[in-house]
Amino acid sequence: MYGPKTENGPKPEIKHPIYLHPRVGFLKPLVDAPNIEIGEYTYYDDPEGPDLFVQKCVLHHYEFIGDRLIIGRFCAIAEGARFIMNGANHVLSGFSTYPFNIFGQGWEEGFDPETWRREMRGDTVVGNDVWIGMEAIVMPGVTIGDGAIVAGRSVVTRDVPPYAVVAGNPAEIVKHRFDGDTVRRLLAIAWWDWPADKITRNLDAIRGNDIARLEAAA
Repeated sequence: MYGPKTENGPKPEIKHPIYLHPRVGFLKPLVDAPNIEIGEYTYYDDPEGPDLFVQKCVLHHYEFIGDRLIIGRFCAIAEGARFIMNGANHVLSGFSTYPFNIFGQGWEEGFDPETWRREMRGDTVVGNDVWIGMEAIVMPGVTIGDGAIVAGRSVVTRDVPPYAVVAGNPAEIVKHRFDGDTVRRLLAIAWWDWPADKITRNLDAIRGNDIARLEAAA
């Protein structure tokens, strides 16, 4: 279940990588949905187990709509985080937002699907090395940049820049983790794309705060 001991970190195909701690799971091997893409080593932590991530955390996601949830590598997703997808949207162009057409029985007559399609906001994209706190909500079509942090119970309604920290409802930037030059250099390094053995050799630089050392490792 947990796989053999290795020298370069856990195997990304292992569903439950922490021995005797099944509440944490790597999502890539756990999620099998054509409209969801998740990078290696991204994990979800839930006391009820990570196996129900899609059912519990990805809401109103219907294949016929065509929107995707894309999550990068090395992300940490806390218990109760929610991704609200485009299927939750209602038509806003008329006097009522009530979805009469879905109930049929004559109420579907005259409904123009184009009015609904105009409410679509595109894919939801989470970058690499992103930390999403407990019970945070990410709304449809949002992009969260690499290295960002979303505080617990935040409601993310707009794009989050790389390495920003956001909090609140609606979520606002409370600080930037690093200055602009450092962020540009970190994005150029993109350590999350390195092979596992290179990451292992350079963990001190990745976990540290010396950008020149990390660049040298790259």
